[in-house]
Amino acid sequence: MDQIIFITGMAMMVAGSLWWGFRSLPEEKWQIMAVLPRHKTGTGWQGRNLTYYGLLSANAYTFAVILFLVLATAARIPLPGVCLFAAGVLAVCLPASKIIARIVEKKKGTLTVGGAVFVGILVSPVLVFFINRIPEPFMVGPLHPLVLLSAVSIAYAYGEGLGRLACLSFGCCYGKPLAQCHPCIQKLFSRFYLVFTGPLKKITYASGYDGQKVLPVQIITAALYTGTGLAGTALFLNGYFRFAFLITLAVTQIWRFVSEFLRADFRGDLTISAYQIMALATLGCAGAMALLLPVDGSLPLPLPRLQEAVSVLWNPWMVLFVQGVWAAAFLHTGKSVVTGSSIFFHVEKTRI
Repeated sequence: MDQIIFITGMAMMVAGSLWWGFRSLPEEKWQIMAVLPRHKTGTGWQGRNLTYYGLLSANAYTFAVILFLVLATAARIPLPGVCLFAAGVLAVCLPASKIIARIVEKKKGTLTVGGAVFVGILVSPVLVFFINRIPEPFMVGPLHPLVLLSAVSIAYAYGEGLGRLACLSFGCCYGKPLAQCHPCIQKLFSRFYLVFTGPLKKITYASGYDGQKVLPVQIITAALYTGTGLAGTALFLNGYFRFAFLITLAVTQIWRFVSEFLRADFRGDLTISAYQIMALATLGCAGAMALLLPVDGSLPLPLPRLQEAVSVLWNPWMVLFVQGVWAAAFLHTGKSVVTGSSIFFHVEKTRI
């Protein structure tokens, strides 16, 4: 019963978020959230733009971390080890998202979740290996690698799915204009498309598609990934860790490979992009890990119980940890480096 309530509640929340994002976020007003004055320039100020992209990305990161913590602690993995593992993965993946995008696209101020996932899958088993070898009295394990990777892959599916709302806000990761697509695709998406407005949207300044009907790649990705995350959650909570791991990564990485052919934003100069190669490599690594990592042995795998997660996570230190994750993610993604602003202040003389 707890599982049904938990999964149904998440499904309703996710569906509401995606519906609102589809209807609202392509509009111009949902790009710049706030502006901070930085330097005096004559009679005005140069501003630093804070974006809804950063807010929505931070929300997605934090939701993914919370879900990872819930799943891992529900499987009775020690909380200190879980937090150390999560902090280690984020410490590697957050900068990797910028570094890999800069290498592939030869541009500053861009991010890639796909590249970060590729790095995260490679580094996760290494982190588990070293955490499990922390000597006493600082021992925080043991951590079971298959359970943690399963929880990570499910959390990733939710995180990237909800993170596509940030792409709608910024106008990035956009699909091809319907007018340039095959007639069958035009007919299929004749009532289901996106129209972005505003000169600061990436789809406008990079490709000039402002006001045009484009394929709703972001929403398809969001719905597919979060739906896969829900299925993975159900499998995980019933003890099918290997299947949850394989299904979530297989669906997300295969769609990442396919969806690249539907996108119009720059993905590198190759016919098969570096991100598509990373998706296939991630899928191959996941398959190898699922086959090689043991399920039984010295580390018992009790059936997850949501009550365990609630009792363990509901404390002030975990609230602060989650808030720290949100703040770090927002500082990393929320400061716009590709848009600028000028601010002017004045006195309302009629109110003196």
